[in-house]
Parts: sequence; structure tokens; C-alpha cells
Amino acid sequence: MIAIPIPSIPSDGDGFAPTSSLNSIGLSLRRMDLAVVRDDMVDSLEHESKGCVHSPSVSQAMRTVPREVFVDDERGAYADRPFERFGTRVLSPSTAARMIEALDPTEGEDVLVVGVGVGYTAAVVAELVGEANVHAIDIARRLVLDARSNLSTAGYGGVLVDRRDGADGLPEYAPYDRILLEAAAIEPPRALVRQLADDGRLVMPLGAGEQSLATVQSSGDVSDRLGGVAFQPMLLEGEQADTPERNRTRREDRERARRSAESQTGWEQEWIDWDSY
Repeated sequence: MIAIPIPSIPSDGDGFAPTSSLNSIGLSLRRMDLAVVRDDMVDSLEHESKGCVHSPSVSQAMRTVPREVFVDDERGAYADRPFERFGTRVLSPSTAARMIEALDPTEGEDVLVVGVGVGYTAAVVAELVGEANVHAIDIARRLVLDARSNLSTAGYGGVLVDRRDGADGLPEYAPYDRILLEAAAIEPPRALVRQLADDGRLVMPLGAGEQSLATVQSSGDVSDRLGGVAFQPMLLEGEQADTPERNRTRREDRERARRSAESQTGWEQEWIDWDSY
């Protein structure tokens, strides 16, 4: 059993505690209580049966970030299950841990989080690399506003959050040492790969039906597949997270057509070249 120290209660001249002091003490106890629950959550993620948290840095970061700020369920925030908010899925703690461990960010590295959602994963990454080094984007304006508010309340207001199409990334601040994509795609988005530093790493759910958590190098090669996951597909510009249907292949089809047009060689290319004279 963990003993929680009880703060001393100041009193007025008549021996009664002022209301403001009682409120402050209640808030203090609540924070200590939540910190204990947060430690319990991370302890369970480090346990052999889950094994999601391996590094001391990720362990400490997840023990520090107040997850209850990002989830509208103070006690349930620390259960290992996903939540729904504004039509998007808030990752379970174990899934967030798996992605951040695969990302392996270190202090001072520049990180782009694509699909920021409510902002929890971005906050944990900010705890690891510094909030000024984290940039985050989402295609849904409502989620961008929510993430900004949550991150500010949690103490990570220095994280830049912008509304963008995730497949386009955020080229203004590239290159990035690490990019975390929190939505599934059939292939690594080319714009995100181009925005990686030479030795950078993209972590993303890869696949359509069966997905796996994958790490992608700056060359575009998939270097590791780290087990199965189930993520929502990337949204297209104009779509919202709470729409009933999405075309998950439209973007990939468009990109394949562009690649095919750019890769024409032989007599086709010669004919096009000669025709221009």
C-alpha cells in the first residue's frame, strides 16, 4: 500500500480552515492520487505481459504527462483502452507507448506528429525532446483547436499545432529527425519521407486490411515491422473524422498514377521529347 502524505491545514483565528485552503488541499490530494494511478499505468506497461515500455526515458515521460487532461474521463484516462473524441480515436496507452518506443526520439531532435488528435502523444514526445522541437498537424480543424487547448493546459503550450493535410506534412520546418504518423496508409507518403533528415525515421501503421506498425527510413525503405495494429486510414482534404465513409485508396491511386507518369522511359519518352521540337 502506498502512503499519501496529508498536507497540514492552516486555520483562521477561530480554528476553522478557510474555504480557499480546503479547495487547495483537495486539488493537491487529487493530483497526488492521479500521479499514483499514472505510475500504476506505466508499471503495467512495463510488465512482461505487455512489454510496451522498455526505455527509462519513455517510462519517465509517460509518468509525467497528465493523461487526464487529454481524455474526458479522469479515472478512465489510465485504463489501457482507446477513447473516441470528435470522431477520432484517442490511442490506448499501450499503443502510444509502442509507437513512441519505435520512434525512439532523443532530447533536441525535431519531431513531426501527423494526426495529432487530442495531443497526448505529442505531449509525451515533447517531454522527451523539448516542446519547442515538436510540430504537429491534423486535417480536422476541431481537433487542432482541441489539441492546442489540451497541450497548453498540460504545460506543453510550446508545441506548434497546425491544420494541414497529413500527407503533405509540414515542409516549412523540415527536415525532421523523426516523424510519427498516427493514421494508416498503404504506402509511406512520399512527402513525409522527403521531409526526413538523412538518418531520420518515420513510424506509421502500414497496410489496408491487415496493418503492421512499421519504421521507414529516409530512403523510403521499410526497415522493421513491429507487430499488428488497427488504425483509421488517413483522411483526404475535405473529409472529416466523423464522416460515415472514407475512400482509403483514392490518395494511393492518385500517387501511383503520378509515379507512373513520371517514370515513362524508352520510345514513349523519346516520342514526347521529339514532339516538343
